[in-house]
Amino acid sequence: MSVFVEPLDAPIRWAASVAADRIELYTEPFARAFEHGLDAGRQSFAIFADAARLAHSLGLGINAGHDLDLDNLTLFRQLPHLDEVSIGHAIVSRAIFEGLEPVVREYLAVLAAA
Repeated sequence: MSVFVEPLDAPIRWAASVAADRIELYTEPFARAFEHGLDAGRQSFAIFADAARLAHSLGLGINAGHDLDLDNLTLFRQLPHLDEVSIGHAIVSRAIFEGLEPVVREYLAVLAAA
């Protein structure tokens, strides 16, 4: 079972207490911070990194998603213990204009650089 959570101690600990296998971190706050520049993105990223380390220490797998895109994934892909990102919406939205194959290749290239 996976639980969608904010990057806060209480919901992560709750997920572990109900025997979740993994969490999915809600990343819109990171994406909004990143829009204000790399420094703001890094400050927000630090909160998510702490959350990921806590989740990992509790035996939870870590997924992340919501508003992750080609730009902000350059930083977010560095999240400790990150297993998976939910980026389908971003891929499909861009693919409408650019085509699916080149967009998937772009995302794979960004993620492979992690």
